[in-house]
Amino acid sequence: MKQIKIFDTTLRDGEQSPGCSMNLPEKLKMAEQLERLKVDIIEAGFPTASKGDFEAVRAIAETVKNCTVAGLARASFKDIDDAYDAVKVAAHPRIHLFIATSPVHMKYKLNMSPQEVLQKTIETVAYAKRYCDDIEFSAEDASRSNVEFLIKVFQAAVDNGATVLNIPDTVGYGTPGEMFQLVKTIKENLTGIENVDLSVHCHNDLGMAVANTLAAVQAGATQVEGAMNGIGERAGNVALEEVIMAIKTRKDFYDCYCNVDTKQIYRTSKLLSSIIGVNVTPSKAIVGVNAFAHEAGIHQHGVLSEKSTYEIMSPQDIGLPENKMVLGKHSGKHALEQRLKDLGFQMTQEELVEVFEKFKALADKKKTITDDDLIALVGMDLNDMPDGYECVRFVVNSGSTIPATSTVRLKHSGEEIEEAAMGDGPIDATYKAINKIIKMDIELADYSIRSISDGHDALGEVIVKIKYKEGIYTGRGVSTDIIESSIKAYLNGINKVQILIKQEQ
Repeated sequence: MKQIKIFDTTLRDGEQSPGCSMNLPEKLKMAEQLERLKVDIIEAGFPTASKGDFEAVRAIAETVKNCTVAGLARASFKDIDDAYDAVKVAAHPRIHLFIATSPVHMKYKLNMSPQEVLQKTIETVAYAKRYCDDIEFSAEDASRSNVEFLIKVFQAAVDNGATVLNIPDTVGYGTPGEMFQLVKTIKENLTGIENVDLSVHCHNDLGMAVANTLAAVQAGATQVEGAMNGIGERAGNVALEEVIMAIKTRKDFYDCYCNVDTKQIYRTSKLLSSIIGVNVTPSKAIVGVNAFAHEAGIHQHGVLSEKSTYEIMSPQDIGLPENKMVLGKHSGKHALEQRLKDLGFQMTQEELVEVFEKFKALADKKKTITDDDLIALVGMDLNDMPDGYECVRFVVNSGSTIPATSTVRLKHSGEEIEEAAMGDGPIDATYKAINKIIKMDIELADYSIRSISDGHDALGEVIVKIKYKEGIYTGRGVSTDIIESSIKAYLNGINKVQILIKQEQ
């Protein structure tokens, strides 16, 4: 069986999705988890896009040791210089350069003739090769390009040192049959194809990204590109977890394999959702909360008799264990540690002690702690930002016959400040009191709350999006008290703004 390499672009193409931006600590946390997932390549960002992007790619390149780290570059010398400067510290660096090849892109976006695009390909691939052995070349909008011209461009890239050729379905226009034929034609007509990886990068505008990607694998592609949870521009990228599990579950059909540790899939998906504040739909394949749930009596009877009646893969395959151990306030640290290991969390003893303290505090409020509770507890670490605003205490008064008032005391850089405010409801009053303290022009753009565990004493997760200047920042807070989780979410977003301000200084 042939190996299919997994190229993860969650931190680059995925992050370009509106509302999915991440700061540097969050990108590093996600990159470390992708390394645990054992993807082959992590596309860390677009270094020339901004100083922040450059620093994030450089930091990831310094941190990740077991995966190739790629930096994206347009077919320009400056972009390539920036990309190499960012990834050169990586154990396995890659420069990923691209140029559009479809008639509509060449005419209206690039204002270049096909011959100019071909010449630019030759010049920039050769230039990048002087820096780095591992060069990926992408023909943007390949699925709408003239095939003969596309082969000429790819041949020029190979002749000048490209080690990976990527065939993007940039706007999700292709169909499975067309993607199969395109990959097959390129493979059959390219000299030296045996020395390079043939890759595909499919978008989901028509809902066919997974089907198109798997059709390309059947045709001979040896690398697939996508993002966790399918995040990305417009309707998103191909969902990597779906492609990975399709290859694993139907290896008899696709006759290939990948080296991903599938038991890390669920944790990776949950971490991403926690960071960006965007949850997958309950019926989402592989990682949706209903993906391994059975409610109908016929289904339940079938699964209890023989799991394969209604389950073509095991929840354990993606790191989602059956909840056989009930955790509560009488549980000890060893039971908690084992459950966290079952969920795929690897922790130091110091980290375990910190989570155990949070666990005991929650167990005093809840009779039973679920797996989602534990994942949320560990995810709370994302809110830990040094020198950020921290809530010391709050008092809220509200009712149908009195105006809502809130008094909040915050701690920042060792100083405690308290303010009170009235508002249209307890949350509004609380946020107005916080705004008095921070003295920043913050605007609440969106607020949502949901239960992330069961029962009347469930954990409530609040996701807010706050606007500061031209940027939108996501904040997340978790607590059994919805006022407290609302405060945590708001301060989490504000602390991200504080990080940005410090970076700009």
